[in-house]
Amino acid sequence: MADILVIYYSRHGATAQLARQICRGIESVAGANSILRTVPSLSAESERPVQAVPDSGAPYATLAELKRADGLLIGSPTRFGNMAAPLKHFLDSTSSLWLDGSLVGKPAAAFTASQSMHGGQESTLLTMLLPLLHHGMYLVGIPFTHRELSETRSGGSPYGASHVAGVAERPAQLSDAEQVLAQALGARVARLAVTLAESSPTRRG
Repeated sequence: MADILVIYYSRHGATAQLARQICRGIESVAGANSILRTVPSLSAESERPVQAVPDSGAPYATLAELKRADGLLIGSPTRFGNMAAPLKHFLDSTSSLWLDGSLVGKPAAAFTASQSMHGGQESTLLTMLLPLLHHGMYLVGIPFTHRELSETRSGGSPYGASHVAGVAERPAQLSDAEQVLAQALGARVARLAVTLAESSPTRRG
């Protein structure tokens, strides 16, 4: 089995919705297994996590899991056109994996959510992909052969899955197109990870 790690940060639940749909896409691929993880919030005064363990939902991601994974998807809400600090903090902690090349040659992708259609989704996706390039990962997007990418009136981008959450206290549910595209992204990463794992069965560290 190829293990695909899905790591996200979600403040109000919108990015978490995308993460769950991505896991559904991964699980639709024979030989692939999804592992859902989150990262802790940070305090405004320091870079220390607010909690040692989450109150509910997915457990926190670890570097050991990331090293073992055959593929990776990372997700964050947009923050001024960039990823949120908690996810950036986790990525900044991966220097040891960069030094030993643990992530080289593994497929990866990104996903995001914003309150508005023009909330900086594509710049957020692109900035999330930059650290993955430094790790030598294969970047995966969504091709326009998925007709939902051309028809969506909500989220969706060739750079990764996305969701327009709205400004209400409770984020809007994913649109049909957003669900399809999130699942498609998860499945694309999973298929590539399975193919790579089968071609090099001793690859996993």
